[in-house]
Formats: sequence, structure tokens, C-alpha cells
Amino acid sequence: MHVRTHEGRQGRIEMPLLQKLRDFFRRDTFAAPTLDWRASLLRNGIIVGVLALLVLITVSSLVISNEPDLFNVRANNQARMTTLGRPSVPGAITTNTIIKVASTLLDKRGGYLSNDLMSPGAWVDNMPNWEFGVLVQVRDISKVMRENLSRSQSQSKEDEDLIIAEPGFNFPNDSWIFPASESQYREAIEAMEAYLLRLSDPEDPDAQFFTRADNLNAWLGNVESRLGSLSQRLSASVARERIDSGLAEDITANATPVMRELMVQTPWHQTDDIFYEARGAAWALLHLLRAIQVDFHDVLVNKNADVSVEQIIRELEATQSFIYSPIILNGDGFGYIANHSLVMASYISRANAAIIDLRSLLQQG
Repeated sequence: MHVRTHEGRQGRIEMPLLQKLRDFFRRDTFAAPTLDWRASLLRNGIIVGVLALLVLITVSSLVISNEPDLFNVRANNQARMTTLGRPSVPGAITTNTIIKVASTLLDKRGGYLSNDLMSPGAWVDNMPNWEFGVLVQVRDISKVMRENLSRSQSQSKEDEDLIIAEPGFNFPNDSWIFPASESQYREAIEAMEAYLLRLSDPEDPDAQFFTRADNLNAWLGNVESRLGSLSQRLSASVARERIDSGLAEDITANATPVMRELMVQTPWHQTDDIFYEARGAAWALLHLLRAIQVDFHDVLVNKNADVSVEQIIRELEATQSFIYSPIILNGDGFGYIANHSLVMASYISRANAAIIDLRSLLQQG
């Protein structure tokens, strides 16, 4: 009895174990894990693919956001005139610098990005703002070239090539197609190159470049206005109360003038935009001033203004220093965190003050 009971218990114990083993080795038992493994592999593949795409976009964005290096305006002019087989004449170095600066917008690493609709150009905003700052300076100098530098007086006719170049550079900077901004800017560059060929041709007296103090002063007036605006916009990175000076010198504009205080501050998401616009403007202006320093050398020496131009160039060179921070910081003026906009505003303001002094020297001598 004792043995049968033991065998019976063992039988009762063995039956569930055998059933579990048979269930374990059934085909449908392995089907579910196989499906789960495939789904997990697909999910992980999608995650890895998305992460790889994000890394690729980030790296490509960093690559195309690298600003072009400074170039030597004298060497650029010499190489260009040697290629053309023409002598360097007054105005050649300024014209070649305009061509080089404008061409850099289109031919730099990543190309022209301000009108990009696809990634990675559509993801970055620092470089498009840098491009706009450069473009504004090209527009200003091309306007003065057309209206002042290429004309002996106000009643003389405008240069036929500069009539094409000046409005070409003023085409909207974000047009993607019909026509694209790049095509208009290339036509403007080609017109500027045609002007250079005529200017350096000794048998073609039609193209001229007049290195007079009043012509230089006309361009510097535009530069002064641009830098003053950039300085104010950069300083607005920190909230401050300011007096509304819009009607400060016009007593007829308001019958009852009222002094108003305004709270001015740049939105946090636009701080880096203004910073890189100012950096691009300073980059272009730095090269243009170096070219002007050569073409207007006699005028500047005669007015004792050569040192003033050199000081402006030094201040603008400081704006091109390497940025060690991965982002543009917007700390308080005297806080624990740096404020890159205020540093840029300091250099821009000092350059603008030197331009005001330079204009005074050109007017009075």
C-alpha cells in the first residue's frame, strides 16, 4: 500500500511535468517570441536611423555654418588683374573687393542659404543672418558706386554696367525660384566685372572712378547709419528703459512734445540673429575699408585721416574673433553669464565713433 501510494503520487507529479514539456516544444510556442523579436528589431532600426539622421543634419549644419575666412584685398586684386592682363588702376581694388565679397556669399561652403527650403539649410539661421549683414554692405557700396564714385558730378550720366549691378544686389534675399536670388546676384557680379574691364581699359575713357573726399564721405555716411542701428539693436539684448528720441529734433512734428520712456529688449530667440547679422556686416565692411584705404590713399593722407581708417579696421577685426561658446549667450550686463551681443556692440560703437571722426576730417581737413 505504501509503495502504490508513492507510485501514485509520483505519477500524479509526472503528468503535469510531461504536459509542460510537450507544450514547451510545440511549434506555436516559438511563434510569438519570433514575432516579438522581429518587431523589436524593426523598432530599434527605426530609432537608430532617426538618431543617425539627426546626427548627420547636426554635423552638416555645423559645417555649412562656418564663416568664411578673411582674405587679403591686395593679393586678391593683384591676382585678378593679372588674370585679366590689365594694370591696376584707381578703383580696381575696390571693385575687385566688391566682386570677391559678393561671390563669397554664393560660393562659400554650403553655398547661399538664405533662400533654402530643404535641410540642412532650412535648419540653420546663423549663416543666413550673416549673409544678410554682408549683403546690406554690398548694396550700400554698389549704390554709392553708381551714384557717386563713377560720376564726376551730379549731372553726369550713370555708368551702364553699374545701372545693372546696383538693382541686382537689391533683389530680395530669400527668393527661391522665378527668379532665384543667386541668379540675380550673379548677374550683378557679372555687371561689376564688366565695369572693371572697362575701368582698366586705357582705350575706354567712359568708365571712371573718382577718388574724391566727398565721394568717400557719401559712403561713410551710409556706413555710420548702418553701424549706429546695429549697435542699438545689439545693446537691446538687455532690457533697458530708453527715452523715445524719434521726435527729438523736430519741433513741428508734435504740437505738444512729450518725453516718453520705452522698455526695449530684443526677444531671446532673435539675439543670435542680430549678432550674426552684425558679424557679417563687419566682415564685409572690414574688406571694403581695406580696399578704400588703398584707392583713397592720397585723399586720406592729405586729410590726416589714414590713422582713423586704420583704427576703424582694428575695431572691426576684433568683431571677427573666434567664438568659443557653442551658443550666443545673453546674460545680464554685469551678471555671471557673458553677453556676446554687448561685446559686439562695444566694438561696433567704437568703430562707428571713429567713422564719425573720419567724416569730420574729410569735411574740414
